[in-house]
Amino acid sequence: MQYYSLNHNSPKVSFAEAALRGQAPDKGLYFPEKVPQLPKTFIKNIKQYTKEEVGFEVMKPYIGESLPDDVLQHIVNETINFDFPLVKITDNISSLELFHGPTLAFKDVGARFMSRCLGYFNRHAYHHTTVLVATSGDTGGAVANGFLGVDGIDVVILYPSGKVSHIQELQLTTLGQNIKAIEVNGTFDDCQAMVKQVFVDADLIKKLSLTSANSINVARWLPQQLYYFLAYQQWQHDEPPVICVPSGNFGNICAGVIANISGLPVKHFLAACNANDIVPEYMQTGQYTPKPAIATISNAMDVGNPSNFIRILELFHQEFNSLKNMFSSVSISDKITAETIKSVYEKHNYTLDPHGAVAYYALEQYLSNQQQSLDKNALLDKGIILETAHPVKFPDTVEQATGKVVEVPEQVQYLLHQQKQSILMEANFENLKEWLMNR
Repeated sequence: MQYYSLNHNSPKVSFAEAALRGQAPDKGLYFPEKVPQLPKTFIKNIKQYTKEEVGFEVMKPYIGESLPDDVLQHIVNETINFDFPLVKITDNISSLELFHGPTLAFKDVGARFMSRCLGYFNRHAYHHTTVLVATSGDTGGAVANGFLGVDGIDVVILYPSGKVSHIQELQLTTLGQNIKAIEVNGTFDDCQAMVKQVFVDADLIKKLSLTSANSINVARWLPQQLYYFLAYQQWQHDEPPVICVPSGNFGNICAGVIANISGLPVKHFLAACNANDIVPEYMQTGQYTPKPAIATISNAMDVGNPSNFIRILELFHQEFNSLKNMFSSVSISDKITAETIKSVYEKHNYTLDPHGAVAYYALEQYLSNQQQSLDKNALLDKGIILETAHPVKFPDTVEQATGKVVEVPEQVQYLLHQQKQSILMEANFENLKEWLMNR
């Protein structure tokens, strides 16, 4: 498998080189030269496989010769060695809980896969690789945990000051060792812009071996497919599900779309956004207009220029009508998000985090609108929301909505006794460059 740049001005590379580079020299995102087609018998018999066998089968075509089979299997096993339960909320809506990993967020999957790949690729290197990542909430903690103590890897995480939750901040600022956190006086978009500038700065490129751990990196983006397949393993209905994904930078739902194109049955994809409505507006108007990010209670989705949406367009060959047939997107307000957390808890005794609540309301409305438009005897669709983070990461919002204290899971209780360590920095690339050059 080879990977090309979506800017089409860089040579094709292997999976290993794409993972190590993060971004192509022409500033484009790497994209697989073809979407592998999984055997129909594999999909038909998917419930007969272990989740580790599913993971290997899905990832092998994307890896090519970059990893020996036994190494890839070991990496897959470590990536998904926790639960991914599909939990019924109502007769029509189930929740795929992606918060049972070490940092209580869906990003554990991509971060664990990527960290182990880079550790293998760097096993004989005489220099350190610097992994740069911008986070709007959960990415930083997952990357920090995934790369902690990995030989030859230094991790630098940029996050917007005051715009991540307390638990999220502790997860990315307390580990020490090879992990450094930079607290930026700005937004996630500022952090992401600073990281992108690093990769095109001649001085930094010459001095450092650099890669990105954001979902622009294929080693973090592609393994997110795995939990879509694991959800389908647990799906109990004849018709494929409508899948609703809380969406910010659009890497998560993009992984679902490529899984579908490779053979995973999905009826429709719904990207549920908060007030950052760039993609919902695009789906209405056909005009893509980035905007400054707006702070919301679903902070991990506060993205004003989603990096991965270009990959979704590439998967549909830039054909707007084809995209609209399979993909839609809506914007949900903070007010409705909080009301949804409250109503779902009271009616169904299920606690949503703010991101899952955005997805739940969007899917509920989608299914309701479908019901109104169909013949009363027609078979109604059923759907899955992705619960991308544990409610404990957003205690103020969740506790105010439910009236119930969110218990801190055992695997993160130790964080409450840790001391935050971060480097304060203005949202200015020159500040970051000076720090990287002199650290």
